[in-house]
Amino acid sequence: MRKVTTLAIVSDIHYAGAAEQARGEFCVGAVRNPLQRLAIKLYRHYFWLRDPFAHNHLVDAFVAKTAGADLAVANGDYSCDSACVGISDDAAFASASECLQKLRQGFGGNFRATSGDHELGKKPLGADTGGLRAKRFVRAERELSIEPFWKVNVGNYVLMGVVSTIIALPVYAREAVSEERPEWEELRRKHLDAIGSAFRDLEPYQRVILFCHDPSALPFLWREQNVRAKLSQIERTVIGHLHSKLILYKSSILAGMPTIPFLGHTPYRLSLALREARLWKPFKVLLCPSLAGIELLKDGGYYTAEVDPSAHQSARFHFQPLQRGATAP
Repeated sequence: MRKVTTLAIVSDIHYAGAAEQARGEFCVGAVRNPLQRLAIKLYRHYFWLRDPFAHNHLVDAFVAKTAGADLAVANGDYSCDSACVGISDDAAFASASECLQKLRQGFGGNFRATSGDHELGKKPLGADTGGLRAKRFVRAERELSIEPFWKVNVGNYVLMGVVSTIIALPVYAREAVSEERPEWEELRRKHLDAIGSAFRDLEPYQRVILFCHDPSALPFLWREQNVRAKLSQIERTVIGHLHSKLILYKSSILAGMPTIPFLGHTPYRLSLALREARLWKPFKVLLCPSLAGIELLKDGGYYTAEVDPSAHQSARFHFQPLQRGATAP
């Protein structure tokens, strides 16, 4: 029998360190309109996530249950981003650092991480605060050791990790400080060049498993000539960000919707992404949900995969549901 390479895949951990937990309810306090604030509270309480600080133990359960994997990949969003400014906030940075330390202790050198939108910052629902700041990108790379672009060869497979927020900069650009936009554009150019070079250099027999936190980036990757020329070699694109298969299903229904420019930054960002969501399909997306799932369904978990280095068989992905009360064995 051919020896397979085993993967453990996790996304949207949203770990809460002590400093973030001490803040209590977050982001909602920045919403000025009382009716809007109430609506967001109800949405979080019954649909999204009632207690975002209550699930730290799930990362320990993931590490314990997947011990021995040949490679572990975390696909972004390591803190709760309770100040809504990404890891430039020291409390969110501490949460992300603690989370990544647990993962690196569990898997050692067999671990790779991608950046999510909560590492780099974005404005929260209903409030005009936060947004992109260039120093968060630098801090993610230098202090959290999250490589902007990474590549791991597994026989005839090539695993790649990218930064979705940078690729999808046109979606997030309105949330950046105007003075920093040229810097963001240069970061984006360099990142796309690195990705394009990696795809250009693929051999015809190689298959790709791509890790991209936010699927909003995929239409922009599709526009890159070197990527589009090798789309047939992408076997799977593992995404996160959406937290639940229900959200992915709703996104497929709303694909192609017009952009909504007049209801604030969040509806604009979401509608701009969904307008081109039909271009997600060529990337063969596989959603890795958040560890805790959403409140409505409690459908959290992670993925394991078996990769045949010879590529004679396609990689096999297995969803592993994780109960919220799960603890490390």
